[in-house]
Amino acid sequence: MKNDPYKDAGVDIEAGNILVNRIKPFVKATDRAGVMGGFGGFGSFFDPKAAGFKDPIFVSGTDGVGTKLKIAIDMKKFDTIGIDLVAMCVNDLLVQGAEPLFFLDYYACGALKVDEAADVIKGIAKGCELSNCALIGGETAEMPGMYSENDFDLAGFAVGAVERDNVITGQNIAEGDVILGLASNGVHSNGFSLVRKLVEESDLNYSSPAPYDDNLTFGDCLLEPTRLYIRPVLKALRDIGGIKGMAHITGGGLTENIPRCLPDNMSASIDLDSWALPPLFQWLQRAGDISQEGLLRTFNCGIGFVLVVDEKKADNLKTCLEENGEAVFEIGKIEASPKVEKDIQFSGKF
Repeated sequence: MKNDPYKDAGVDIEAGNILVNRIKPFVKATDRAGVMGGFGGFGSFFDPKAAGFKDPIFVSGTDGVGTKLKIAIDMKKFDTIGIDLVAMCVNDLLVQGAEPLFFLDYYACGALKVDEAADVIKGIAKGCELSNCALIGGETAEMPGMYSENDFDLAGFAVGAVERDNVITGQNIAEGDVILGLASNGVHSNGFSLVRKLVEESDLNYSSPAPYDDNLTFGDCLLEPTRLYIRPVLKALRDIGGIKGMAHITGGGLTENIPRCLPDNMSASIDLDSWALPPLFQWLQRAGDISQEGLLRTFNCGIGFVLVVDEKKADNLKTCLEENGEAVFEIGKIEASPKVEKDIQFSGKF
């Protein structure tokens, strides 16, 4: 074509075609039982019967990674942010006991930079592969005027399934049940508007050595991707059982997320002395002069996922999870609440 008016307006269709060809091998690596058809059609099919389900309930979720993207953009480091996107979605499905089946992504930008976008989508594919979740579709939208040339945004959409008889609702949680906490990888993907503000107000930048580890840059620590809990927790659920409720610790921290899995009249009693506050969160607390209450309501504080389990199976579950790569802490117990609503109480101090 002698001239391309759409390209002149800021949209490069050819770059999009190049990107699709670049990412095909990453997408192929996420293939799993149940996927029907190839990549690149208008829609994608998935057969739950072929994936081994008899009477499945579907669970769906969508999420993004928030302003953690700004740190990735500022550092020009794009290889892990896609893992965050997958983890934020599939960890939410896991809470109901669901196995993630397939994932779709939405990548919106001001100007499509093929190398950067390919790194992002390669990370998405890696997160899917680690979760046994197929990346079966997505959308790349180049929107000059909506985003600046160097900015982009991400959204993810995941669908999982759980057999009808195995859905986890938390309604059978009872007094005396044990609360297990699985360690996080860091801040994960929530609270970054505050994190970025504290970095800006400090004498540090993302290329500075981390204030608690001279061998790492601060930016690399902050970009450590959200931990994927899928494989270890599903294995524990199937091999041991006894998991009555779960919580993914995202926006709202421990304070807001743990009660979401409790029935009415139950309270989570959390002992803050049962694990050590990781150095990154210690720095955030000092840098922002954040109260313990504020820290618990904003960040995961080193606990990225919580299980409420039958007391009789707590030790076996802890062993199973540790054998499959998780750092596990017994962080509390369930108590009857004098209030009608579900509740959470903290003891001890960071």
